[in-house]
Amino acid sequence: AAQQPGQPPAGNNSAPMRFPGQISTSATGEARYVPDRATISLGVQTRAVTAARASADNAIKQRAVIDALHVQGIAPEQISTADYSLSAIQVYDPNAGDKAPRITGYNVSNTVRVEVKKVEQVGALIDAAIAKGANEVSSLSFHSSAPDSLRRVALTDAFRQASADAAVLAQAAGGRLGELLELTTSGSAPEPPRPV
Repeated sequence: AAQQPGQPPAGNNSAPMRFPGQISTSATGEARYVPDRATISLGVQTRAVTAARASADNAIKQRAVIDALHVQGIAPEQISTADYSLSAIQVYDPNAGDKAPRITGYNVSNTVRVEVKKVEQVGALIDAAIAKGANEVSSLSFHSSAPDSLRRVALTDAFRQASADAAVLAQAAGGRLGELLELTTSGSAPEPPRPV
């Protein structure tokens, strides 16, 4: 016998099809740690009448800063250039007869990033760098040498929370949890690390 469109299949005139219920939960995991690494950005800024002089003065001071870091036990591969800039210092004063901006000197800024493997060295490193001519500390951050392990701890924490929430919701709805259907993680950046 032909079946009319919109009719249920023959022999299945009972209740309409039911799909299993689904529960979706989310949670945020956390992993606390004592930081064992640090990153410092140390800069040297110099000014001179000519670009060549400003650059040369900067190179001398930055070399002294890097040598001081080496004396403190920082290896060459722990130091990298983070930023270098040369800019003209311009003055424009129409009241003084200036018809256009005039260059009165040059400013050179050279910043290095230092990866510190012993956090207890941070203070001594900054002091040593300043003593040798560093005049800018633009950032200091603490972190862990094992971020992947910390992420896994946080993922485990998040899974436990979400799973417990799902079990409570299923019981409250008069059922029980079945098999896991989907599991996803977000790719959001972690919060800046803080000592605990």
